[in-house]
Amino acid sequence: MAAAFGTAYGVGRGIDPVVADSPPKHADEHTRPSPRPEEGGGHTGHETPPAGGLQSSEGGYTLDLRTPRVTAGHRADLRFTVRDGSGRAVTAYQREHDKELHLIVASRDLVTYRHLHPTRAADGTWSIPVDLPRAGDYRVFADFTPAKRDARNLTLGADLAASGPYQPKRLPPVSTTAGTNGYEVELAGALRAGKASELKLKVSRAGKPVTDLQPYLGAYGHLVALRSGDLAYLHVHPNGEPGDGRTRPGPEISFTATAPSAGSYRLFLDFKHGGKVHTAAFTVRAGAATAVEPGTPQGHSEVRSRALSLSRGPGPD
Repeated sequence: MAAAFGTAYGVGRGIDPVVADSPPKHADEHTRPSPRPEEGGGHTGHETPPAGGLQSSEGGYTLDLRTPRVTAGHRADLRFTVRDGSGRAVTAYQREHDKELHLIVASRDLVTYRHLHPTRAADGTWSIPVDLPRAGDYRVFADFTPAKRDARNLTLGADLAASGPYQPKRLPPVSTTAGTNGYEVELAGALRAGKASELKLKVSRAGKPVTDLQPYLGAYGHLVALRSGDLAYLHVHPNGEPGDGRTRPGPEISFTATAPSAGSYRLFLDFKHGGKVHTAAFTVRAGAATAVEPGTPQGHSEVRSRALSLSRGPGPD
């Protein structure tokens, strides 16, 4: 099956916002949030982060997906376990952005996307109900940090199949605006391969800037990017956080990111307003990096699962 991409927030306990499959208007856990480049907290150089989520085993840990197949349009419990090098289920994790583990489910065509927060049983088995809208191939990403001294953040991936009549969709076209649930989000900035760059996303509603965004998982916004083709994963954190004395609750949310390579990416922004979490999706093109110009922001990209991907286009399912 080819890829099908679904975004749904709020499907059962622990599930977050849902992104509708509607085209945008066209203009053509996580570590600590990184400081704003303009405030001098960034680096003068930046090492391109490795792509995450491309393998099921890394750093002595393995993602054991117990539910490799579901039926499209039918609710089912997605179950999985993270195992250590001895094959034992991991039962202790560091809490990052209020959660022990962040689960991303995305279709291979990057049209469907879901950011979920499953429940862990005492034996280390994670589970959460999912209802994927379309048949096709999906990728499951487990983003976590083991509760072990000097443990690093990992993003492990596994394939998931949703059976049913399959109708592939093309990658949504590049756009600098995206609509979701009555909100409009504008993207400013360009993603570059091998070079840190700032991305600013401005949220508005009914033509008016939203200046009272609410904290969601410890931040005013969360950004997940997936590279078209192999779905390499990148979780970028905002520059600044609620209560730091300098970060405003909108309308702009700033991120610093580095793409591992040139190409097309799908970008998913989660933000909370009016007590609800919303997701805006974009498709972007990452160009080759140029020489560093004096004064160019080189902020450090706080990638929770290191990896890549940023694309711009219509909102996910």
